[in-house]
Amino acid sequence: MKDISGKVVIVSGAAGGIGQELVSRLSSAGAIVVATDVDEIALQKVSAMTRVQAVAADVRKNEDWENVFHRAAALGPVYALINAVGVLKPGYVDAVTPKEIDFHIDINVKGVMLGSAIAAREFKRAGTGHIINIASLAGVAPIPGISLYSASKFAVRGFTLALAAELKEFGVFVTVVCPDAVKTPMLDLQKDYPEAALTFSGNTPLTAGDVAGAIFETLGTDTPEVTLPFWRAIFAKTASALPGLAPMLIDTLRRAGLENQAKYQK
Repeated sequence: MKDISGKVVIVSGAAGGIGQELVSRLSSAGAIVVATDVDEIALQKVSAMTRVQAVAADVRKNEDWENVFHRAAALGPVYALINAVGVLKPGYVDAVTPKEIDFHIDINVKGVMLGSAIAAREFKRAGTGHIINIASLAGVAPIPGISLYSASKFAVRGFTLALAAELKEFGVFVTVVCPDAVKTPMLDLQKDYPEAALTFSGNTPLTAGDVAGAIFETLGTDTPEVTLPFWRAIFAKTASALPGLAPMLIDTLRRAGLENQAKYQK
């Protein structure tokens, strides 16, 4: 990884579990971090870190994104944008509301696209830069019970890989990061929903540190996709390539997920 001391990095979703960990690691490595989140109270925690400037912003609003980049540019050339923003609400599709559909698409997809579009223009002009968008293994293989989240992360993954192809010739790196379940407040909110059993079908959830560490090591490298952990990523890609296999595996995975979910509740 390149030396990031003194480099300006924007992190969206900075008040969340992965976002907070990213801000901490980047700050410790000497980066100047522009941390943005809609939760102003939670954002105060990261704003106390060294070399961190907190900017409250709603990723669904382009004008907020413009302000974030304006504030970041005042600190120096922007080196990277890391989109850690994300939301999830479990539920089967026949029970979801239009508001919940908007919730997932507006934040997880539109928010990432708006920020990435501005970064793409700035980085293309500069001939350098790195955009890192966090998707999920639920964006590699479809996960029933969290269908809206899964669909939104499929969109993020497809968008990011396409953007990587668009910007490669201009010297701009673009990476999508697809982790399995991560022990953050997002996982905690799923623990009481049987619809989300498949989220818990792995052995041990990743930590925010696992994901932040993988992103930290990828920063400044021409790596289009990072998936973790390795064995679950292989499983997800196989299920995606051979969708006819999925129905045969879901019942087994759901049973394992329900057992793990019950343990997680304790």
